[in-house]
Amino acid sequence: MAEKILFDTDIGSDIDDAVCLAYLLANPECELLGITTVSGEAAKRAALASVLCRVAGRRIPIYPGVEQPLLACPRQTAAAQAVALAKWPHDTEFPLGQAIPFMRETIRRHPGEVTLLSVGPLTNVGLLFATDPEIPGLLKGLVMMCGRFATRIAAPVCEWNAMLDPHATAIAYRHAVRTHRSIGLDVTLQVTLPAAEVRRRFTAPLLRPVLDFAEVWFQHADRVTFHDPLAATTLFDPGICAFTRGEVTVELASAAAAGLTHWNPQAAAPRHEVALDVEPERFFSEYFGRFAQA
Repeated sequence: MAEKILFDTDIGSDIDDAVCLAYLLANPECELLGITTVSGEAAKRAALASVLCRVAGRRIPIYPGVEQPLLACPRQTAAAQAVALAKWPHDTEFPLGQAIPFMRETIRRHPGEVTLLSVGPLTNVGLLFATDPEIPGLLKGLVMMCGRFATRIAAPVCEWNAMLDPHATAIAYRHAVRTHRSIGLDVTLQVTLPAAEVRRRFTAPLLRPVLDFAEVWFQHADRVTFHDPLAATTLFDPGICAFTRGEVTVELASAAAAGLTHWNPQAAAPRHEVALDVEPERFFSEYFGRFAQA
């Protein structure tokens, strides 16, 4: 049976969100129930998502979500890739203020069946869990591109998604979910392609708009790191990453380190699974193989 997935994304900033959404739309094992966007200019982010849905010939519900962090100052206020919208047909009208109710109603309609795939700041997820504490227990799983966990890192560094809304991140980790997985920055940095290789390999119809979005990204970057697609592929091939159980806590006491994830693999009651290794070739085979099948 296809995996029922809700996709929560800040598409329009880093290019990997669009790369991830294209994969989900190309994957026949994915039943994409809806897309919610998060962070600044959420409606423009929704429009970017609608480009890919149109190219895929799919009518997926898309809801702009919360633009402001719960308590922290906004640090991601614009969707830079929205300049590429002029090149592609896209939706312009979206239900506003309905993202959290949509997520809640969808999960309640399919208890124990929905995986929430979160690849942006955790604001929508934090509000969903805080306003309906039964929801985490009704999920099949929560899979996040979030945090940084490898013990070999000498200097602790906050990961972007965790840092943008640290209080929402803390809420997401405090709640018990049947399967609670994190794919962190120390692992995702191992799956990258230089810009020239991206241009060469992004030839499938669903990847053509992504390449247009990527040209905006390439104005200040020379490669694509497949942070979010890596998280998505583990839903269909868990062996791509090696997961270890333990406990994740989130730094809130220090303003300078707010959002820093602390990983304890020796926790007495481990509730979280963290990816600590990846097979890059297996990942790329899974990712590009889906477009060959489409």
